Amino acid sequence: MGESSAVIIGARGGIGAALAELLEKDPNYAQVIQFHRESAPPLDIVDEASIAAAAASLTATHPPISLVILATGLLHSAQKGPEKSLRELDPDWMMENYRINAVGPALVAKHFLPIMAKQGPICFAALSARVGSISDNRLGGWHSYRASKSALNMFIRNIAIEWQRKNPQSVVVGLHPGTVETALSAPFKGNPAHERFTPARAAGDMLHTLHGLKPEQSGQIFAYDGSLVAP
Repeated sequence: MGESSAVIIGARGGIGAALAELLEKDPNYAQVIQFHRESAPPLDIVDEASIAAAAASLTATHPPISLVILATGLLHSAQKGPEKSLRELDPDWMMENYRINAVGPALVAKHFLPIMAKQGPICFAALSARVGSISDNRLGGWHSYRASKSALNMFIRNIAIEWQRKNPQSVVVGLHPGTVETALSAPFKGNPAHERFTPARAAGDMLHTLHGLKPEQSGQIFAYDGSLVAP
């Protein structure tokens, strides 16, 4: 049994739950801690106080944390979906995308990276998306989602640079999970262009990719199959 802990944030979502289930079976980790809005303590990605309280709950009571995976994200709600044109831009919806897809993950890094192991390999990963790539954008649309994921990717790069000064063996990356059969992708099932994965398949692929990354790859965005996503 390993001597470190893994943390999954957003552990009630399809991908987060699958990640937690696989990590629970992984002998490299002595403990897997799961946070979500109904956990104890609760963690809400848009509430910094709850993020700070969740991090504080781990400082003295768990084995050193070597892995944190943030499995949260917003693409649509009951009222809104990704915009197809400029006519659909709404400032409140834009800000909601930024709050959940970029600001929240940055605040999780703010509070969780300082409590991770100070020496030795550590990994902080956040779910991103290929559509956040600027150079790979061929279709346009989905303005708020694309822009918020691009912002997340810049946060990942910045945080990786800062954290390698504190722990040269740290890896801070974004992960593109592919199109996964979850509530997030449910409204877009009619698009045949995307291969679809079960949450278990996506989780297994992403963990395999994470465990193969080296510190010199920190700050980049990787797809589930280990391929590099263009900035």
